[in-house]
Amino acid sequence: MSKYSIHQFVQKTKQDENAREFFELETDRLLEVNLNGLVWAKAGSMISYEGNIKFEREGMLEHGLGKFVKKAFSGEGAQLMKAHGEGKLYVADSGKKITVLDLEGESIYINGNDLLAFQDGLVWDIKLMRRVAGMMAGGLFNIRLEGEGLVAFTSHYEPLTLLVTPDKPIYTDPNATVAWSGSLEPDFVTDIQLKSLFGRGSGESVQMKFSGNGFVVVQPYEEVYQALQK
Repeated sequence: MSKYSIHQFVQKTKQDENAREFFELETDRLLEVNLNGLVWAKAGSMISYEGNIKFEREGMLEHGLGKFVKKAFSGEGAQLMKAHGEGKLYVADSGKKITVLDLEGESIYINGNDLLAFQDGLVWDIKLMRRVAGMMAGGLFNIRLEGEGLVAFTSHYEPLTLLVTPDKPIYTDPNATVAWSGSLEPDFVTDIQLKSLFGRGSGESVQMKFSGNGFVVVQPYEEVYQALQK
């Protein structure tokens, strides 16, 4: 059905009043946070809220000098905001598909541009990809999260998870790589013969190589990252 009465439209698209989980997917591309306390989210991702919620941009030295220096070096868009209070918060990122993970003591790396929100209490740190920083638009960095709690990340279209085993390394385009398990440490390799086939988003023949045991998440889209506007 492509047209609705006003009543039909409201009934079809209204929020789910029964949502009670901390993170609820209202749609595949819209995350509802049932807030009673504090949550970290990507700066600029808030599209609506109700209740008594206060927002603060991440302080320059809030997480220590080390993380500040890393963020200053990266110059990219993992700027965070914190929302605290009680109410419903709705966040999204350019209509990208949202995936919610419940970490149970595990760790995961997420591309800094694709991290949408995470529960307070998770331990996190910024991982700079120095070897590839000069080869890609704006460089490349990732955030490692570990502990007990929920984390939401985004992807263009449906993500694909590839399993990595010792006998089967996985190669990916950095611009299409969304996340990977915390047990993996990627290497960066180049192959000039693949320049016209691999890494079109970066304009270079750079690939990420994952070896060991774990998984890597890719998206069917090569995302060119923009530098953070201060």
